[in-house]
Amino acid sequence: MAEHHLPGSPPVPLVLRRSARARRISLRISALDGRVTLTLPKRLHESEALEFAAEKEDWIRTHLAKHSDVVIAQAGASLPIDGRDRQIVVSNNKRFKLLDDEIEVPAKWTGRALQRFLRELARDRLAEASDHYAAALGRSYNRITLRDTRSRWGSCSSDGALMYSWRLILAPPDVLTYVAAHEVAHLAEMNHSAAFWAQVEVLYGAYQAPRNWLKTQGGSLHRYRFD
Repeated sequence: MAEHHLPGSPPVPLVLRRSARARRISLRISALDGRVTLTLPKRLHESEALEFAAEKEDWIRTHLAKHSDVVIAQAGASLPIDGRDRQIVVSNNKRFKLLDDEIEVPAKWTGRALQRFLRELARDRLAEASDHYAAALGRSYNRITLRDTRSRWGSCSSDGALMYSWRLILAPPDVLTYVAAHEVAHLAEMNHSAAFWAQVEVLYGAYQAPRNWLKTQGGSLHRYRFD
């Protein structure tokens, strides 16, 4: 996978993916976050894909206009870290620093570096919650991995591996802890039976509110871009 940009104002990030199955160039714009992805055959030169994108520029920008709510991580923008809006402010510090209403970033920072900081913050929060619920359940998990998943907020494998979306750090704390309780409950019930939901309620308590938040507002967490 490679990343390029379509020139213009503003420049449009392009993600190039190669596929052994592809017979021609295909173009897709994500309905979640407006990400523009070009899929091309394995042996096709990247320049041809970029030329294809240039030819489709008007179409791309028209469709991206429908994603006007996309927020780019840049100075002055706000991110809902722990579900609380915090403005990105450049400081003289050499590290990222989370304050009540701001997140301070170093003078030389990138969106990717900020994303890494948020991922580590998410890992700390999710590990703490997972440890808490696993201890309450009397079961142990093998490991925790974080991904930028689009179709699920977490998962639990049969061997006790927990996976979470790092974007949960952008959700309210009770939503993050609910997802942790949900996945840990799978250590005892690898299904979504009545027994499973009863286990979630034992671990977390009344879970309907955070579950409904994910259903109605969870998609908004994907509108924050760190390219």
